[in-house]
Amino acid sequence: MTTERLRASDRVARPPGPRELRLIVRDQPMKLAAHHRHYGPIPLLDPESGALITEVERAGLTGRGGAAFSTGRKLQAVATANAGRGARVVVANGSESEPASSKDAVLLARSPHLVLDGIQLCAETVGASRGYLCLGSRSPVARSVRDAIAERDRAGLGGLPIEVVDEAAHGYLAGQETALVSLLNGGRAVPAFVPPRPSDKGVRRQPTLVLNVETLAQVALIARYGAAWFRSVGADDAPGSALVTVTGAVSRPGVREIPLGTPLGEVLHRSGLDVPAQAVLAGGYFGTWLPLPDAFRVPMSVPGLRAAGATFGAGVLAVLPASSCGLAETARVAGYLASQIADQCGPCRNGMPALAEAMNWIAFGQPDADIIGWARQLTGLITGRGACHLPDGAAVLVRSALTVFSADLHAHAAAGPCGRAQAAATLPIPPRSQR
Repeated sequence: MTTERLRASDRVARPPGPRELRLIVRDQPMKLAAHHRHYGPIPLLDPESGALITEVERAGLTGRGGAAFSTGRKLQAVATANAGRGARVVVANGSESEPASSKDAVLLARSPHLVLDGIQLCAETVGASRGYLCLGSRSPVARSVRDAIAERDRAGLGGLPIEVVDEAAHGYLAGQETALVSLLNGGRAVPAFVPPRPSDKGVRRQPTLVLNVETLAQVALIARYGAAWFRSVGADDAPGSALVTVTGAVSRPGVREIPLGTPLGEVLHRSGLDVPAQAVLAGGYFGTWLPLPDAFRVPMSVPGLRAAGATFGAGVLAVLPASSCGLAETARVAGYLASQIADQCGPCRNGMPALAEAMNWIAFGQPDADIIGWARQLTGLITGRGACHLPDGAAVLVRSALTVFSADLHAHAAAGPCGRAQAAATLPIPPRSQR
């Protein structure tokens, strides 16, 4: 990696140690000069050698946006797609449509150049001539990202045109990769049927690489320091670090960088778990309720949470206090998800509103056996039949609530909603107009 661009700086930065933060190291935005002092300049790799793809595959990096797909395989698919050099596109997904997550916004606000390095390196590797950075509508970080791009242009690092898109994408489905491709092609930000996949035919019908912004930042670090350094933290089956958003009943909510495999309880206690808590929602609104304290020992990683019947998703941990009703929280989320449907297929058009209505009865009424049975049946009927994973995610959430909060379920059926059902919501619910 001792190339002309690497030698543009007099100093090669020391790699962060095992106990040091890797992605967000300051409370304020890191300007380009400080970025280079801390991380070193962006390396210049030979795209024909496939060196970056090989190193990313050796690192075992998976996507940090929720799907946890192999980043190396995505890079390889776009790099080898049937298109000439330059006839490819890189899309950085920073839309963060998960209401309980704020990790992408914090990363872009504090370390924008790390993400922009990742975009540039990936574009050079796959042979792309254009990049897009997609943010949520009215994103608070849009200005700082544009300022960072302008700073790079002034420094002569702006070889790849990067367009910031923050005007049209909103709603829960807008962050799905085919929805972003549809938006960039002038359509609605709703998921498309696959195949073709974006890696074959995406923006402008060109092979398109879509990666979450945290994934791109991790690529920039791997390019500098290598796969062995990346794997020096984390677990054997889940190497590296990840950003997680801790919210709900904690005294120090916010975004934390953790080595993957860290026990869930350790993450919560570091965030100030100071009040009695009954459960934690792991993975966001497509996630799963886990009872506390039983879940304290669950490793925070994709395989660790999967073994516990949960998902890592976008790295969300939302703590439910003992003073709240888990059925009511779930009903509100189910209602929000039903308002976000793309209206393209039956499971969304019919199944999602029906599931939300059933959960509303269960949470705020006095459900009989038929209503409870109907809710359980719906979770099976809508799974695996939609154009996207919105019905599947809602089904997972509702099934976990009916299990974890089974005592409340029986109490509601016997005597109507508990007093906790009227407590203020713990989970954030965006306005229904955001669709």
